[in-house]
Amino acid sequence: MAAPPVQLQAGGPRRPRGAVRRPDHPSAKVNALTTSSAAERAAEILSRPFSLGSLDVRNRIAMAPMTREFSPGGVPGPDVAEYYARRAANGVGLIVTEGTYVDHASAGTSDRVPRFHGEDALSGWAAVVNAVHSAGGKIVPQLWHVGMVRTPGAPPFPDAPPVGPSGLPMGHKEPGRTMDKADIDDVIAAFAAGAAAAEARGFDGIELHGAHGYLIDQFLWAGTNRRTDAYGGDIPSRTRFAAEIAAACRAAVSPDFPIIFRMSQWKMSDYKAGLAKSPEELEAVLTPLAEAGVDAFHCSTRRYWEPEFDGSDLNLAGWAKKISGKPTIGVGSVGLDTEFTKAFQGERGGVAGIDGLLDRLERDEFDLVAVGRALLSDPAWAEKILHGRTDELSAFEASALATLH
Repeated sequence: MAAPPVQLQAGGPRRPRGAVRRPDHPSAKVNALTTSSAAERAAEILSRPFSLGSLDVRNRIAMAPMTREFSPGGVPGPDVAEYYARRAANGVGLIVTEGTYVDHASAGTSDRVPRFHGEDALSGWAAVVNAVHSAGGKIVPQLWHVGMVRTPGAPPFPDAPPVGPSGLPMGHKEPGRTMDKADIDDVIAAFAAGAAAAEARGFDGIELHGAHGYLIDQFLWAGTNRRTDAYGGDIPSRTRFAAEIAAACRAAVSPDFPIIFRMSQWKMSDYKAGLAKSPEELEAVLTPLAEAGVDAFHCSTRRYWEPEFDGSDLNLAGWAKKISGKPTIGVGSVGLDTEFTKAFQGERGGVAGIDGLLDRLERDEFDLVAVGRALLSDPAWAEKILHGRTDELSAFEASALATLH
């Protein structure tokens, strides 16, 4: 079914909430949430259950995918299972795992990032699934191919070259090899095999990593896709690779097994890059993906409160839902007042309020909210937010990443 026509209009009026209403910017600190009425509001909005195909999530809080490189040899061990289960036990409804490499030699660039192929790795993931389910949560793996972001000579397969739609380098990386049709077919098959393995191992769905300048996004973006065949040119043609991956995954799993697609405008090498300069261009990206079997879009932004296009306060997730009619997940510096690039440059931030986030969820701008760094630093973030214990929230410190569990 085609996406509905795009209507250029604002995201809707805000309803007054009295003294507990705060601006939609995280510089509004968390102390306002310590009032009982604000805490009750947060619990009411975030505690609503959500369903997507066969996936039933107990609340609207998801854990965003975050690479940690804690899986030696690409195998997630008991510590990884404990890491995810701890967040689930503390109220996170849906876990989206860190990116995990599909079965293609050029997919990865580290032997400490988990993979999603091989009996040893898949058995490790099955243990993660069991731990999360036992803790009351649901979990989907993020299937990943880094494409041209791969460092030549790096593990897990040192001889594998970086590959991409046109072999163009990303950021400081070196040029690589342009993918031919056989390469494209191999990668599509690898994603489909990952989807089938996820369902067989008890996962609750999958997420396809189509964001941040990695392989799928390299096809989507005109800056890295200079092809003149059926996989390059205009937006629908550049979207063909992603749509074929989605269709192959849909064919490999049950009809109600959810497929989530993560997308972004920005790239790791270019924060000002964009797939779509207008809602009409965004529609051209989303429509083939929705028709191919994508059930929901996870829209990565650096700051969830920023409007995506002029003339509306909708963020990227809001526009994706409006255009496609599909559920969406919003994300971007939730619960923190420092944008993540500054945080990883050593700038210490504080804990921020979420009233603006609740405004957006309340008017159904998007359906779930993914929380990243706040959950890294504070595994009980969801539990504290849902039960009004916001005075106990912890700020994120990048220096503590090596010991996070």
